Amino acid sequence: MKNDILNSYQSWLENVRDEALLAELKAMQGNDAQIEDAFYRHLAFGTGGLRGVLGAGTNRMNIYVVARAAQGLANYVISHFDPDQRSIAISYDSRINSDVFARVSAEVFAANGIRAHIWPQLMPTPCLSFAVRRLHCAAGVMVTASHNPSKYNGYKVYGADGCQITTQAADAILAEIDRLDMFRDVKRGDFEKGLADGMIRWIGEDVYTAFIETVKKESLLLPGDAVDKDVAIVYTPLNGTGLKPVTRILRESGFTNITVVKEQEQPDGHFPTCPYPNPEIREAMQLGMEYARRENADLLLATDPDADRCGIAVRDSAGEYQLLTGNETGLLLLDYICSRRQATGRMPARPVMVKTIVTTDMGARIARHYGVEARDVLTGFKFIGEQIGLLEKQGREGDYIFGFEESYGYLSGSYVRDKDAVNAAFLICEMFAWYKSRGLGLLDRLNQLYAQYGRSLNTLHSYAFEGASGFEKMQAIMGTFRREIPVFGGLRVLDTLDYLPGRDGLPKSDVIKFLLEKDCSLVVRPSGTEPKMKVYISVSAQDQPACEALEKRIAEDVEGYFR
Repeated sequence: MKNDILNSYQSWLENVRDEALLAELKAMQGNDAQIEDAFYRHLAFGTGGLRGVLGAGTNRMNIYVVARAAQGLANYVISHFDPDQRSIAISYDSRINSDVFARVSAEVFAANGIRAHIWPQLMPTPCLSFAVRRLHCAAGVMVTASHNPSKYNGYKVYGADGCQITTQAADAILAEIDRLDMFRDVKRGDFEKGLADGMIRWIGEDVYTAFIETVKKESLLLPGDAVDKDVAIVYTPLNGTGLKPVTRILRESGFTNITVVKEQEQPDGHFPTCPYPNPEIREAMQLGMEYARRENADLLLATDPDADRCGIAVRDSAGEYQLLTGNETGLLLLDYICSRRQATGRMPARPVMVKTIVTTDMGARIARHYGVEARDVLTGFKFIGEQIGLLEKQGREGDYIFGFEESYGYLSGSYVRDKDAVNAAFLICEMFAWYKSRGLGLLDRLNQLYAQYGRSLNTLHSYAFEGASGFEKMQAIMGTFRREIPVFGGLRVLDTLDYLPGRDGLPKSDVIKFLLEKDCSLVVRPSGTEPKMKVYISVSAQDQPACEALEKRIAEDVEGYFR
């Protein structure tokens, strides 16, 4: 094991005062592999901030790593903003130590002369983005690991525009962090003292209510529209932050027939009934579907722990509940928003829809049908938020009508600059009620869209690579894809789009997209937030069975590269 790893470990043994972390450090003694994994690097900081496993070490999420990141952000704010502009908003989700990390951050900011605005209770990611803009902050921090398992936590940083930080800002903050000694260079005060002297302030109920009222304005119904809002809804916040805002906005909008999944109702960072609290995963939705069957519900809604992703299930013709993919829900919302805006005279003259490069291309076809410009951006909703900001600078903020990504992220307004599951849940319920009042289910409408725009299938495959060796393996796989021209599912590669050097005006990113024959494509990238390789497969064919067969052949060829 390298000397610098052992030196770092020894430094932590000497300087850590937190009893739980110190006990964990002492338990590592003699276990070289465990020490190496905890100290072989500093937890990576990028445009998504930090994300990692909870525990002791430089490659873990703990109060020392968080405080160092907060100090780096504080130094950045001090060097880029005038004294009267230096304030940072903070929010946190239900995860283990999220509240602790939020308070530590506030203590660091206050000690550096930066006012910290912190929510007095856990709040969703979109509420953080909203607060940054509402309170005219220089930056924002959301303590969350989004949909990851309970052993993870994270630290997302937002700019003054309410969007996750740009690559340039992330690099500048990282440079500040890299200059800091973990134990000597971090300023940290006392939370209660900060409250007393006004350097730490609770975010008021007025900001929360303003957020709810702003989301309500995204409704596409006119006063007099015939809509049955007595639809039976089962909702699960998956033990996260969505309970209060989602149920409040639905009830205040007339949706009162709501059953909440009891076991997943209250915040709980251990996620006892949903080890992977991600609405993309069937297991996370299983308990909700059991509730839906028992309650004979029309619609199942689920939001992830920080309530920026939303998943749904609806009944099919046989009475069984079918989960919709992020692409399918996004297509339904896009079509509903476009059609209702046209019908109500609310379509701007130069409307814009934004999606990521791994999201179904059928979205662009629907947009063209309604005369809407479709923009493609890199994976990550921050790039959709960036487009809203660019439109705002051009005086065209009102031209943005919708943005979505295949990973269950949606946003219909420019009031925040990140995906918003509160907004998504609200519009999904409205859309569902609208179609039901006209004798249509969401699956009926989806099949109408497929009949109009063509059948397609989009899938995501993830491959885990843990630890230092896993990181090296992912780099080697990406190198192989760049050197070779593969064949997937018997389809030739017509073009290879490598985003690492930067292309189409987008930032540099370790992403490769293969354009295949027969209007198919494949995207491969290392995840920016977890130790995984992600592969997105998009196929087109004459019907669903043909799509599934072709997708299976492509996936089998891809897996050969990951063995």
